[in-house]
Amino acid sequence: MASAGIAGQASLQGARPFASPCAAPVPLASCRQQRAVANRSTSRSGPRHEAHYPATPAAVCAPRRSPAPRGRAVAAAAAAGPAAPQLPSEADVVVVGAGLAGLHCAELLQKRGVTALLLEASDGVGGRVRTDDVGGFLLDRGFQIFLTGYPYAQQVLDYEALRLRPFYAGARVWFNGGWHTVADPLRHFVDGLLSLANPIGSVGDKVNVGVFRLKSLLGSIDDIFARPETTIEQRLKEEGFSPEIIDRFFRPFLGGIFFDTKLGTSSRLFSFVMRMLATGQNCLPEGGIGAVAEQLGGRLAADSLFLGAKVERIEGGGGDNAGARVVLADGRSVVARRGVVVATEGPEARRLLAGRLEASPSKPEDGVGTACLYFSAPSPPNPDNVLYLNGTGKGLVNNACFPSTVSASYAPAGQALVSVSVIGTQPQLSDDELTAAVKAELGPWFGAGQVSSWQHLRTYRIPFAQPSQAPPTNFRRPVELGGGLFVCGDHRDSATFEGALVSGRRAAEAVLASSSGGVAAQAAAKVTSAA
Repeated sequence: MASAGIAGQASLQGARPFASPCAAPVPLASCRQQRAVANRSTSRSGPRHEAHYPATPAAVCAPRRSPAPRGRAVAAAAAAGPAAPQLPSEADVVVVGAGLAGLHCAELLQKRGVTALLLEASDGVGGRVRTDDVGGFLLDRGFQIFLTGYPYAQQVLDYEALRLRPFYAGARVWFNGGWHTVADPLRHFVDGLLSLANPIGSVGDKVNVGVFRLKSLLGSIDDIFARPETTIEQRLKEEGFSPEIIDRFFRPFLGGIFFDTKLGTSSRLFSFVMRMLATGQNCLPEGGIGAVAEQLGGRLAADSLFLGAKVERIEGGGGDNAGARVVLADGRSVVARRGVVVATEGPEARRLLAGRLEASPSKPEDGVGTACLYFSAPSPPNPDNVLYLNGTGKGLVNNACFPSTVSASYAPAGQALVSVSVIGTQPQLSDDELTAAVKAELGPWFGAGQVSSWQHLRTYRIPFAQPSQAPPTNFRRPVELGGGLFVCGDHRDSATFEGALVSGRRAAEAVLASSSGGVAAQAAAKVTSAA
């Protein structure tokens, strides 16, 4: 990352707290108590998947081992804390956006002695990686699964503290009025044998799934992202899969990951996902997917993270690198002496950086969206921790699951949580109409009588769940824009948890290298290239 010399050179004082009016942006600890009852933002991560990155030196990011997630403990203690400090007038670096990329970038900068201030417009950390507590049910903001195989996440996150709970390695597919199992043949050998004769694909298809799983382990991850690129659909055809298994299994399964049932996403990401599925497990954190972001946020320096701090514009950041001014929507401002990192999602980054992304723009196509509906149920249809897929190619529902069968923490005792995912936000339907249509579709799946007893909890419509990842792609876009301006996020690497973390790391490396100068900058470059 950077040389050891940067820590001594940039060891500046942190923000000095003093009283602020209620309307001012407030730091994380002060906001958590306000949302602790109705909106627990624990943690979330989901099918994000990363691409093409160097390893990180162990001295910078060794595996973390913390005793427990801090999110709820901090929230419970916040009321006893001092008055919220006012936003400081300047800092070494200002990071805009407390998603996974921004959180990790700020953490790494602070570990190097840089005074990094993190501004977040919403009331909690995580961006699209958040969890709400609704009457004791943990509702991830959009269905997401954490893949333990992510290599960089293994270095950055404390998996033990997240208390990850696995899904069944496979899925059940609804087709021709019944359920049919598709299983990982190396983890569920008997289930794999029993599935050979089902109509989800031919026997050859089932064997080919196992063969492709093994092939995904060949070569390095860099090799995966250097291979010729096409769409997922074309890649599946080239691998010899039949139209039946593509339509009945791969479309809903990969559609639930990339929100694209047309399978127009990059074949490189498909290969990466298969690699992660083969080397790890599909999991949910016990505290919800948002626990991933809370773990990162809990490592930041006191009073360095401000919530409710919407950035209106960034002034300056010219060639002289004299320091850009970050102006908030309420008129307050912060001068960033050494740089500004824009760590928001793609559309907001384009707005804040105006024309400064033109030399290396993020992918301009529209992103993909989803709607996720949650219901409470007296009980699940069965106790299996499995993902249910719609293999018919018809209807609104793409996939469903019962998160409380994966981790009991997702629902109060004696109840079950139902999660249903739809591709696209379905703006033509009201919430009531969407709820009714989804329940009508699920009646044949799980029994009309049982589904009729489900109570709707909340619907999340997420228009920009992921940026476009259709070919051609560039999963390693530059993070340094010049003039002390930097950008990171899933639109610069890949729309995966891994991609967001790696992008945050790359931005932190770029900040340190660009501002250290001389020997320190050369050492930082050597660290990165050696990795």
